[in-house]
Amino acid sequence: MDYVSNTDAQLKEMLDTIGVKDFDALLQSVPQSLHLKDLAIPPGLSESELLEATRKLAEQNKNLLQVPSFLGAGAYVHQIPTAVDAIACRGEWLTPYTPYQAEASQGILQSIYEFQTMVCELMGMEVSNASVYDGASAAAEGVLLAMRHTNRQRILISEAVHPHTRQVLATYLRGGSTIIQEIPTVNGVTDVEALEKAISDDVACVLMQQPNVFGVLEPAESISEITHRSGGLLVSSVYPTSLGLIDPPGSYGADIAVAEGRCLGSPVALGGPGLGLFATTQKLLRRIPGRLVGATVDKQGNRAFTLTLQTREQHIRREKATSNICTNQGWLALRATLFMSMLGPKGFQEWAYQNFAKAHYAFDAFTKIPWIKPAFEQDFFNEFTLTYDKGIDPHKVHQQLIEQGWAPGHLLSEWFPTHPQSSLWCVTETISKETIDRMAETLKGLSV
Repeated sequence: MDYVSNTDAQLKEMLDTIGVKDFDALLQSVPQSLHLKDLAIPPGLSESELLEATRKLAEQNKNLLQVPSFLGAGAYVHQIPTAVDAIACRGEWLTPYTPYQAEASQGILQSIYEFQTMVCELMGMEVSNASVYDGASAAAEGVLLAMRHTNRQRILISEAVHPHTRQVLATYLRGGSTIIQEIPTVNGVTDVEALEKAISDDVACVLMQQPNVFGVLEPAESISEITHRSGGLLVSSVYPTSLGLIDPPGSYGADIAVAEGRCLGSPVALGGPGLGLFATTQKLLRRIPGRLVGATVDKQGNRAFTLTLQTREQHIRREKATSNICTNQGWLALRATLFMSMLGPKGFQEWAYQNFAKAHYAFDAFTKIPWIKPAFEQDFFNEFTLTYDKGIDPHKVHQQLIEQGWAPGHLLSEWFPTHPQSSLWCVTETISKETIDRMAETLKGLSV
């Protein structure tokens, strides 16, 4: 009781010091719907009883091994070779953090160097850093780089860029003088005519996504040409899996290529952590955020690796830094390196083709159902947008699918009120033809 009393006294002293009435006042920004009122665990349990109680609580959730998932929208379920876990979980990889002392960190430095090389090859770019936090922060860092390079303050961003990325970018730029202008979409792709009208010599960059948030392939070459016409930079946010089939950012002139790299050997894992891929051209080398590993030789002439082009301002004079990112997602970058090396170029192409082929098979099957139509008549990779006939409640449709043991696509009304009847469906290599056929039959049998 003395311990509890002392703790209560310390808590009260802290609250008094910061001028807050009680602890709940610190949680006002958290919606009441997210407050956990009761864990439903009785007091006085033994360890074995507690483990049993928590196991039963956990069983109320369903994981992606139990539920066939057609949900993508930025987080994609992919097969991960067992060897990735076996190698990545070795103790040698789990202990290093920041490899400042090159003489003691050659292993992790080489793995990052190989990661950078593979990202450059995948993106068709000249330089890659050692990763950043996630895909959204990578996009924001790309925009900041473009602003520094061009000394301009206006940003054009397609409406078809993922809403989460747009929100992160807005947070990064909040409080400054930057103008963020959204370019609308037409038939599921960026409106090129609207982009042409918006472009001018005060635009730092255009941010596009390929494939975009609707799953549709953008007219990347046209967007690139328009962007460069005024001296702006093109920041292209891509889905790495698709690069086994579609053109990489470097091929259509992107100046900065970014991506969420979690699909390369890491699980969805409740939505995180992510792996931010960041690549650019040689001319922007000295402006990149984060860190970069370079190859050199030691005193004996042997090949060696070291951190390079990492400004100390990122750590000690942050207001003068080119970026405040001063670390990287080392372990996820390692997993991506292992994953890509195991697949190789041909395996990567086959992986992408499996995603493409299965998604198109599902699209054909689902759009044969009378009340389901394509939202857009456009090319897509492994994700597509469907629209349900007017009078049909999309929430009711998806609730029925959930109750029958499915994870259906993502309803778009939350992100795009102009698409109240639409949902975004994804098919990866993990979904079999038989599963797609069963989903089609389930959709046919719904009470709509």
